[in-house]
Amino acid sequence: MKLIPTILCGGAGSRLWPVSRELHPKPFIRLADGQSLLQKAWLRGAVLPHVVETLTVTNRELFFKTEDEYREVASIPTNYDLSNSFILEPFGRNTAPAIAAAALHVAAIHGEEACLLVLAADHLIVDQTAFAQAVVAAMELAAQGKLATFGIQPDMPETGYGYIEADGHDVKRFVEKPNLEKAKEYVASGRYLWNSGMFCFQAGSMLREMKQHCPAILEAVRTCIEQSRYAEGNGFSQLELDAVLFKQVPDDSIDYAVMEKSANVAVVPCSIGWSDIGSWAALGDLTTPDAQGNRIEGEVILHDVNNCYIQSNHRLVGAVGIKDLLVIDTPDAVLIADRSSAQDVKHIFARLKAEGHEAHRLHRTVHRPWGTYTVLEEGSHFKIKRIEVKPGASLSLQMHHHRSEHWIVVSGMARVVNGEREIFVNTNESTYIPAGHKHRLENPGLLPLVMIEVQSGEYLGEDDIVRFEDVYGRVSA
Repeated sequence: MKLIPTILCGGAGSRLWPVSRELHPKPFIRLADGQSLLQKAWLRGAVLPHVVETLTVTNRELFFKTEDEYREVASIPTNYDLSNSFILEPFGRNTAPAIAAAALHVAAIHGEEACLLVLAADHLIVDQTAFAQAVVAAMELAAQGKLATFGIQPDMPETGYGYIEADGHDVKRFVEKPNLEKAKEYVASGRYLWNSGMFCFQAGSMLREMKQHCPAILEAVRTCIEQSRYAEGNGFSQLELDAVLFKQVPDDSIDYAVMEKSANVAVVPCSIGWSDIGSWAALGDLTTPDAQGNRIEGEVILHDVNNCYIQSNHRLVGAVGIKDLLVIDTPDAVLIADRSSAQDVKHIFARLKAEGHEAHRLHRTVHRPWGTYTVLEEGSHFKIKRIEVKPGASLSLQMHHHRSEHWIVVSGMARVVNGEREIFVNTNESTYIPAGHKHRLENPGLLPLVMIEVQSGEYLGEDDIVRFEDVYGRVSA
């Protein structure tokens, strides 16, 4: 049976702010070994037997960032000879529409008997061997037409997860997140499993269940796909969902839309070292503590500190006389929270979003299809950026109405279109782009191009840009 690992990469990970943001969400957080949660999810599926394709459903703004993540680890799997496909959403509509789109795609390409293994991009699984064994069991259930879900054997009365009451592979019922008393009762009974949010099913089985239980979602997604842009190449395909039609798709989770209604659901009980890394306390627990219970990442000096998690990868942090705190330092924001309130970090994120503060959406370093830019300093009528362009990459042919730009090449060589001229700018050389001039920056070399950009003008917002040509499909004029 063909197996297609299907990674759902969405959400903002608001409880892991300030590292997680809308355009750098939780799946892109790097762990101590240097790999992101998204990379681990991709590898987890790619190394399994019978895999013919990996499929990722994500926001279209994260597409190039996701590609970069996969490219970085693509050489690791020993069986890496498979295509990467993407379904790009203009915005999130929850897991039921995402899975409907994935099932329709797989059925059209591989047939209705092909098996989808739905994985969250932001979960951690420690025991790959046990996970692979659980997938085998789930595929056997899927071959019988079942919608298989993975139930995690609980080792504590967790109130942050939903539960599944089970008898072997039979699902008795799904249960919402309980209070602590109920959670203790569930764990003590031995009949309940944590609901992992991972699934395995044949494409045709899911489509039949969706037709029965949520036909409005299925048909709206089908209509959207029929009017959406599809592209494919060597080992690659991309379906970009139409924004107008996708907005008409009902918003619902796969649990509510299908799993809790279907009589055709089965569960695979498993113990695979699973965690959804749902808070800074959970992420901190992955770090080995010192004798005082402190977990440290980065350069930190402590005096009389106990049971704290402190992460600072950018500057020195000193801590004195504190206990039971979370301290997360990033270049433009610092989080300080009591460990017992780790779940409430989402309220800070929500407040920033409601106030339109950029810190909910972007880091100081922003990823673009061509590379990155970092805001070094800004003030009245000026902004200074560090820009890094990937080898062979090019920015759009563009123009700004309200600002001029001065570019200084620090490393590498730039090919620059400036009005009617095309020039090469080498290391320690510079060029000036007046407001209103069409211009383009390209890295023609084999090494990254690093430059400093000084912007001057009455308005310096990122929306002061008119694109005339763009290899990434972002033309605005």
